Amino acid sequence: MNWFILALICLLGWGFADLFYKKGTDKNDKNSHFKIGVWVGLVMGLTSIALIFIFKRDFDLPTMLINMVKYSPVSLCYIISMIIGYAGLRYLELSIISPVQNASGALSALFMLIYFVSIGQITDFFEEFSYLDIIGTVVILIGMVALSVVENRLSKQEKELNVKDRKYRYGALALLFPIMYCVFDTIGTAADGIVLDGEAGLGLDEIDVLILYGLTFFLAGIIQYIIITIREKKPYNPFAKKELTKGIAAVCEEFGQVFYVFAMAEKPMLVAPIVACYCIVSVILSRIFLKEKLKLSQYICIILVISGIVLLGISEGLSEA
Repeated sequence: MNWFILALICLLGWGFADLFYKKGTDKNDKNSHFKIGVWVGLVMGLTSIALIFIFKRDFDLPTMLINMVKYSPVSLCYIISMIIGYAGLRYLELSIISPVQNASGALSALFMLIYFVSIGQITDFFEEFSYLDIIGTVVILIGMVALSVVENRLSKQEKELNVKDRKYRYGALALLFPIMYCVFDTIGTAADGIVLDGEAGLGLDEIDVLILYGLTFFLAGIIQYIIITIREKKPYNPFAKKELTKGIAAVCEEFGQVFYVFAMAEKPMLVAPIVACYCIVSVILSRIFLKEKLKLSQYICIILVISGIVLLGISEGLSEA
């Protein structure tokens, strides 16, 4: 399965994860984001253990710990960004927070390009990428930025017109959540592209990365469980009926993560902006299931991003012909 198909599957998985994250978020629960983190840690931890046995990885504890340390900068950036994102869902609508957060796809592609040029791995940009690749990526980035601008403008208009009736409060403090997510996710995505690169990476393959990231998030989940227990003064039951939506979100997250890692290992600078477009799926699903409405300007941005994805798909097809 080529990188483009892998990226699209990841895009769908994470789009549905966003929907269930939002549905599983309780704006009145100050520990809601930690509870989501517990579920994600649980699912990723179990997946890592399964991968160890399925792929018959030698469970050498010292080596495992060394590799976890190697990959920890990437893992921590992702984990921090995700917890921040979960917290932001208490204050912002999904259709607002997701596009702003996923501007990281544009930034990470740029950071990876700068890195690979600086180490001399890419000397002639046009030998690595076709004009369609460049045009498609630029169109995606323009669409992402435009969608973020449109969403922010609409949220300000809503604030001015419906102050008393608005479901959430939009302000500088609330917008810090997606902005901080964007920063940490940008660093994590760029670092992932570097770590997974066959020539300049750390020698970790895709399965190693999935295992290491999952085990790190599992540890983070345990820490979050302890925090919840201390703050609520009683053990948290993630298997309670009202908490199962968080579990569905975690499964969708891990499903997308598997395809993401394999896609990034092949074409990191092209995969990053495509995967960032899962916010388009999030926006559409939020309109369908959360009963939000799309405006013409939002449709235009979505069509623009989809057009960029189509161009990358055509380019991949031509290169394999």
